[in-house]
Amino acid sequence: MTDAAADRLAARIVATLRGRGQHITTAESCTGGLVAGALTGVAGASEVFERGFVTYSNAAKIDLLAVEASLITAHGAVSAEVAAAMAEGARRAASADVALAVTGIAGPGGGSAEKPVGLVFMAVAGRGRAPAVEEHRFGDIGREAVRAASVAAGLALVLRTLELPS
Repeated sequence: MTDAAADRLAARIVATLRGRGQHITTAESCTGGLVAGALTGVAGASEVFERGFVTYSNAAKIDLLAVEASLITAHGAVSAEVAAAMAEGARRAASADVALAVTGIAGPGGGSAEKPVGLVFMAVAGRGRAPAVEEHRFGDIGREAVRAASVAAGLALVLRTLELPS
């Protein structure tokens, strides 16, 4: 389901991490493993992709990523705070250098005035630095379009984060 731009981003991430001898993991909710699929679609990804967590339910976020239940209660599963906690939890659970987390509302239902369909939070966690978090409001553009846009935006966030000075 990825597009050519997402495929190019994934290839750049794999090449960058391979050059550094680093590993990446993913924690995905609304994208359901599509980011992991984009990364593992790149030849040589096995050298850098550690594992992916599809944590669609709150229980999975708590059990697999050690996201605090109180954080989900206070902010909701679709929030900057939970995205950051998912990224940190995935990075620790996989002993990876970098983790990308994505949580959002792909639709068609599930949105509200405060958190509409198309709202997606993503976070990148790396060793020794606070997670970089982004909020995207893609709008009610259709479930598959929200998911595809989330994959591309998440990969772009990873690449920008990797390009930051250490």
